[in-house]
Amino acid sequence: MTVAPTTELSRLLREDFDGVLDAWFATQKREGVRRPDLFSDRESRRQLSDLLRAFAEALNRIDISEPVDIDADVWSELRLALSEITLVRTERGVAPWEMTAFMLALKQPVFEKLSENLSGTPDTLLAVASDFGRVVDAFAMHINEYFIAERDEIIERQRAEMMELSTPVVQLWERVLTIPLIGTLDSMRAQEVMENLLNSIVEHSAEVVIVDITGVRVVDTQVAQHLLRTAAAVRLMGAEAIISGISPKIAQTMVELGVDVGEVTTRPSIRAALAEAFRRVGFQISRIDDTRV
Repeated sequence: MTVAPTTELSRLLREDFDGVLDAWFATQKREGVRRPDLFSDRESRRQLSDLLRAFAEALNRIDISEPVDIDADVWSELRLALSEITLVRTERGVAPWEMTAFMLALKQPVFEKLSENLSGTPDTLLAVASDFGRVVDAFAMHINEYFIAERDEIIERQRAEMMELSTPVVQLWERVLTIPLIGTLDSMRAQEVMENLLNSIVEHSAEVVIVDITGVRVVDTQVAQHLLRTAAAVRLMGAEAIISGISPKIAQTMVELGVDVGEVTTRPSIRAALAEAFRRVGFQISRIDDTRV
């Protein structure tokens, strides 16, 4: 009598669930994808158990000898379990290949169990093992794609957060703002600088903005153009821009590049820029005499 692949797998997972789970866990440890530095044995077993249980539930509703449609409703619970585990493992620094191996490690223990149960029917064993391997491969590819997409999303979110932290707009005084730039000013970051700056001008009713480039490593034609466009945008908002931190070397470089700062006010230091900003908004800095009686 021929045994249907799905029926045999369902029976195996129903009758020997813990045995398959233990063997899967042991295989992961043996193949080096266990990651005890990131997950306790209890947490790892819980993840495996959730996946295996979702897989067993789906087997009761499908015929795995047919083409695998991972997006089908029957696999929804397994997809959910995979996504939750992938998210946790991505956040803890697990590599994509480890996630793929994590899923593929299920093959060997199931094959061994099937060999014990179907040793007398080699044709059936081959059919069941082949269909099961095809399903696991499909989900290994799915989890790898999902993992990469999730990791890229985390990287992009961290990049945006770092960009926001690297372009802080600070209110120095009433109607005076400054934005200290550090590192490299590329097109994407320049756009972020401009957006943050213009929004802050409106929020604080600023009249003067100091763009300090003391921490900018290199000023080339592209960087200079970004600065000039930012200054122009500030003027359109009704404020004035002062670029500070122009060192002799940077000044020489800008002259050699033929960069014309036009009407943009520049100062060699943020101290000089701040004094100019105070003058423009009607404040004066004066020393307090320390008169002792």
